[in-house]
Order: sequence, then C-alpha cells, then structure tokens
Amino acid sequence: MTNLQNCLDTFSIYVGTYKKYNEGSLFGNWLSLSDYSDYDELLEAMKELHNDEDDPEFMFQDYECPSFIQSLGLISESHISNTIYDIMGQIEDSSYDLEVIESFINCFGISDLNEVIDRINDCYVGEYSDDETFVQLLLEETGDVPQNLPSYICIDWESTARNVMYDYCTSNNNYFRNI
Repeated sequence: MTNLQNCLDTFSIYVGTYKKYNEGSLFGNWLSLSDYSDYDELLEAMKELHNDEDDPEFMFQDYECPSFIQSLGLISESHISNTIYDIMGQIEDSSYDLEVIESFINCFGISDLNEVIDRINDCYVGEYSDDETFVQLLLEETGDVPQNLPSYICIDWESTARNVMYDYCTSNNNYFRNI
C-alpha cells in the first residue's frame, strides 16, 4: 500500500499567474503537494507566492504527477482540483499501489476514481513478468493443466498466452481480468 505522503511526493506544480505571463514574466515557483496538509493550505501558499497581485489567476505552467491525475482531469494549465487531497487519500486508503491504479486506468480508461477502486477489487490478478509466466501460473493454480501430463506433451505457452490474454488486460506488468 502506498501512503499518502508517497503519493504526494510524486506530485509538484510550477505556479505562476496569467497576469505575469501576459506581462512577459514566467515568475513562479515549484510547490510540492506533500509540503501541505490539504488544498486550503496549498491555496494559501500559492496566494502568498503571488501576494503582489490582488486576485491572482493561477497558471500551472508545468506539473510533475502520475499521468492518471491528468487523465482524470484533476490538473490542467488553469486548474487544480480542490479534491486532489481527498482523491490521493482514497488511493492511500485502497489496498493498491499508485502504479496498479495507474495501470488499471491505462487498461480500461475509467475516469471515476470510486469506480476504479471498486473495479480493481474484482479485476486485479497480480504483477507478472510476462504473459507466458502469468498464463502458466494461472492455469496451474486453477487446475487447468493436468498434474500427470506425460512428459512427451509440451505446452506452447506463447500460443496459450496469446489465446488466454483475450480475457485479460495488462499495463506495466500488472494484470487485470476483463469484466
């Protein structure tokens, strides 16, 4: 399980303002979300950074975060969701690493985090080095490979994996059952 601090350690934003940008200045600063306990504290830090403007219109000129954060629409040039800390908290509370959640989103393209976490529980099979290893272990565990298979019969695991993988999806060596 990934803890919230680790999730947020991978997330930083470069915060400027549209006013400064339009005046030809790229002034801003990198802020790491792990330095703040919630969105309100982050917002205060952004306002303090640009306290020379009465009502700064923040511009997120660059950001480093897991790709699924962007695919969920939680950050863009002009927006960072005020639910970002809640969402990262949901990830922390799930029993899955950030990488597994990101792999699931890559496989299925689901953008609702609650649905993602619910469906991962039903779909996640595990992490394997390749399709052949995954399929061989899967079929041995389910008993689909006879225990007393004669030694002169060889299973073409590459072909078997190709056929079985129609029912599974993989991303970053994480395997999910298609449901």
